[in-house]
Amino acid sequence: MYKSIVIGTGPAGLTAAIYLARANLKPLVIEGLQPGGQLTTTTEVENFPGFPDGIMGPELMDNMRKQAERFGAEFKSAWVESVDLSQRPFKVNVEGVGELLTETVIISTGASAKYLGIPGEQENVGRGVSTCATCDGFFFRGKRIVVIGGGDSAMEEASFLTRFASSVTVVHRRSELRASKIMQDRARENEKIQWALDRTPLEVVTHETGVKGLKVRNNETGEEELIEAEGVFVAIGHTPNTGFLGGQITTDAAGYIQVKPGTTETNIPGVFACGDVQDTRYRQAITAAGSGCMAAMDCEKYLEGHMVHDWSETLNK
Repeated sequence: MYKSIVIGTGPAGLTAAIYLARANLKPLVIEGLQPGGQLTTTTEVENFPGFPDGIMGPELMDNMRKQAERFGAEFKSAWVESVDLSQRPFKVNVEGVGELLTETVIISTGASAKYLGIPGEQENVGRGVSTCATCDGFFFRGKRIVVIGGGDSAMEEASFLTRFASSVTVVHRRSELRASKIMQDRARENEKIQWALDRTPLEVVTHETGVKGLKVRNNETGEEELIEAEGVFVAIGHTPNTGFLGGQITTDAAGYIQVKPGTTETNIPGVFACGDVQDTRYRQAITAAGSGCMAAMDCEKYLEGHMVHDWSETLNK
């Protein structure tokens, strides 16, 4: 049985693993289907402190993993199918492994960006297609950008990207935006933002040097057109990866885990959450890493206050 199992290996999960391992708690880390999280799909990370020349996303995650392993963290490349948090020890059901028992659980499964599913989209993530303006906007200085979406996040991304881009075109499939009035007004007052409403995205078009633009259909006329751009930002929201929890953890209406203010504690004692799975606001690698540190320290304090029970007699009954 483990003292702690960390589910997820983005910056939050790996930082939690480093701190737990240094505390000699020998955590087990379940990597999931995308070891390293969303940063493994990012090319160069320029805003993570300590790397003045930037660092490739996969390299940063690999370094974090090696650091956790150095201190004694154990890793399993597997998928968590379900958990039973109704009583201790907690049960974590891992595909191909079976049922694992643990005193505590740290959930750091992140949130997956929503994509449109159109041709040229997924294969060009990190090569002109992005879902994070604050992560990748700098790379499009002086270039034309398309932002797809009509909600607050799309307006915020479009406004932010005007700091770098020569122009930003907002594409939305309806003639009216879903964003709040204040966010719409702010975007419409920005002279760099252009509008392509009532347009359905069809394909991210590329050429030999990268993204060429976004092919759309005019919903009123049925005609297809190409909006030329070097960058396409998909801003239609994120989905927190919490389905495997089976409703045992308190979440908000969108499925993000709710933690007690100022902590990483969930509604179940001994279960903690960190990173994007509980962060609807910042969603940055550095804030995720910070919350991973918090989760590990909260977990360590919890274990200190709850003497680890010898479950062998109970389990053998």
